[in-house]
Amino acid sequence: METIPGSGNWKLTIRREAAGITILRAATCDARARLPETLYGLPVTALGDHALSPTAASAEGEDLLVTCGTGTDPGTWSNRDLEDLTLPRSLERVGDYALMNCGGLRTLRLHDGIGQWGGGVLMNCRRLAAFHLTRVGEQGDTLAWFADELPWELDVTVEETDGTVFRLLFPEYREVYEENCPAHHFDYNIFGAGYPYHHSFRRKRLDLRTYDELWSGFLGMEHDEDCAVRLAFWRLRYPVELTPRAEGQYLSYLRAHAGEAAVWLVGERDMPGLAFLLRTAEPDREALSAACALARESGVSEALALLLEQQRDVAPRGLDKTFDL
Repeated sequence: METIPGSGNWKLTIRREAAGITILRAATCDARARLPETLYGLPVTALGDHALSPTAASAEGEDLLVTCGTGTDPGTWSNRDLEDLTLPRSLERVGDYALMNCGGLRTLRLHDGIGQWGGGVLMNCRRLAAFHLTRVGEQGDTLAWFADELPWELDVTVEETDGTVFRLLFPEYREVYEENCPAHHFDYNIFGAGYPYHHSFRRKRLDLRTYDELWSGFLGMEHDEDCAVRLAFWRLRYPVELTPRAEGQYLSYLRAHAGEAAVWLVGERDMPGLAFLLRTAEPDREALSAACALARESGVSEALALLLEQQRDVAPRGLDKTFDL
């Protein structure tokens, strides 16, 4: 097995082709890993069937060890512990069951130019909920594919070609087949308010106006209030294509739930986000006190300073001490 230096640790089985490298098998001992962009001067253009699946059998091809010199104990190589994966920008095709059984995977970073997705790519990747998608040209259909494939809550960050960044939540829904014994068939039911969000696409392109128009209906159904707070916050924080009407609806909700939002942001230690919330939603004294208590308990001094300053600004002026000389 040939060994080459890299920024991470991978055991690879590859096949060289005219257009580039196909990775047939890949295993890492890192919790956070980035697949190589190039190998032997050729771009990595494809992941083969079962390429990263921890349960896949070996494949015939060239064996290669990519290492940064740490963590290469042979007993620790298992994609079951992989939590954060970055795919190459040159990737064009992902084979069947490529990530199947990567049960620890939580975050996937990739570009929007992958043109072919196999079947069952994300089978049993039940923790995967965060996506960082980079545009490389005109909007592709990668996001539509993920939203259709995964029914649970998705947290998606998109970076446009001009550097613009926005973040969206796609709330959870469930598809359930229930046996109808008298009729001798199964009834198909959808539960949860997230189904329309996962399908807010037109010809597999994300339509943000359609996405925002779902808000009133979402609030009118049974929904997760924490998810609603985060959804409204991210649309206001990154207002790409946000209409004045939608902005007003989101802002009204966020102001009514500013306390929950402040506690969430303190817990996340998101100081820029907390500063944005304080100047946008203007939490009341009760909400600020609850957030201050959490910041003290958690030892987040920077958050506490922001909250105390805001608390001082919203204090009734009659409580200020004055002195006459």
